[in-house]
Amino acid sequence: MSTYGWFLLIGALMLARGLAATTISRSPFTSAIVYLAVGMLLGPSCLNLFRFDPTKESALLEMLAQIALLISLFSAGVKMPVPFKLARWNAPLRLAWVSMTLTVGLVALFAYYVLHMPAGAAILLGGILAPTDPVLATDVQVRHAGDKDELRFNLTCEAGMNDGSAFPFVLLGLGMLHMKDTDDIGAHLLQWLSVDVLWATAGALLIGGAAGAAVARISWQLRVIKPRHEIMDDLVALGLIAIVFSAASLVKASGFLAVFFAAVALRQTELKLAGAPKDRHGLREPELAKSQVAQDSETNDVPQVVSAESLVFKEHLERLSELTLVLLLGGMISLRDLPYETIGVASFLFVVARPLAVYVGLMGSGTGKRMRAMIGWFGVRGIGSIFYLVFAMQAGLPAALARQLIGISLGVIMLSILVHGFSVKPLIDDAK
Repeated sequence: MSTYGWFLLIGALMLARGLAATTISRSPFTSAIVYLAVGMLLGPSCLNLFRFDPTKESALLEMLAQIALLISLFSAGVKMPVPFKLARWNAPLRLAWVSMTLTVGLVALFAYYVLHMPAGAAILLGGILAPTDPVLATDVQVRHAGDKDELRFNLTCEAGMNDGSAFPFVLLGLGMLHMKDTDDIGAHLLQWLSVDVLWATAGALLIGGAAGAAVARISWQLRVIKPRHEIMDDLVALGLIAIVFSAASLVKASGFLAVFFAAVALRQTELKLAGAPKDRHGLREPELAKSQVAQDSETNDVPQVVSAESLVFKEHLERLSELTLVLLLGGMISLRDLPYETIGVASFLFVVARPLAVYVGLMGSGTGKRMRAMIGWFGVRGIGSIFYLVFAMQAGLPAALARQLIGISLGVIMLSILVHGFSVKPLIDDAK
């Protein structure tokens, strides 16, 4: 398909999505299902009007998926409740680390013993499929900065962190695939644990937290001095994302975690500076009506904050990213060529691995059985899995293994969009 053809297709979908926003919101399925259906209709599964080869276009696909993830992680971070409380974050922290690790292990065992993959490839597949997605799970995400729904908070916070917590397992799988028999496995695992796990996490927290808090304080000071400075919040937020991601990656920390933590620190710091009131839940409200700065201001206007003012722009970029990447997904999938293992992997992941990992990970957290069951089901796979798949391909996977992983991963993502997309609204409504 020509460049003009792509512009025409994406433009038509954007126009239709905008005009049919209310219709889609009232329908029993998600917008991602619509984009996937259009992509598969026009792609190699049906009309074959366009085809997107992830092997030949892996660099472009990696860049698009990375941009979509960074924007979505930032948007998720600025919606997190204020102030940060370990008790409040206990469940999502368990989900992002304990349940994530268990999911990787279970998928790896399935791939090793049932699919007879090499150990490195099995761990790699687990790392690709384990993270839940912050881009496609819009119907189970925190809807705004003051949303106190427990299910939405847990799923959004988990998705914000587990794209970063899955990365070490992708690196471990790649390292094992490239490891020779004579290599020192113990030394390799020690370096992986110290650098790719411990430092990557701690470094991301330090860099992201410091950068987010610093930008919040600088922007606040510029807004409260007289004459008040106008700030382009969208550019400030995009610049923060780029700087934090790059700085963290340069020192081998997790760029994805750093961006999420930067967004959390940005909002936490801004609302504390604004003197935002607390409600009966102990959470700070996003409204800054009681800001002392506003009371001292001649115009009695509350200074705007980067986290709130840039959020609308980021959500529009999220929708555009979702549309583009799910449409490309439809152009990558040929139903005739999907590996037979896809159904087995998807069934094991959705019905066994994810629910079991969530149940074990949340033991002792005080989370009810019904909430565990809901969280265990809503583990949408999507853009994060695509990114790690093409990242592994860029790292030099053998051709046969690459084809197998592409077929299984894309098939599981497609089934996740369909299965979770059709079930999310009825189950969410039933939970209210």
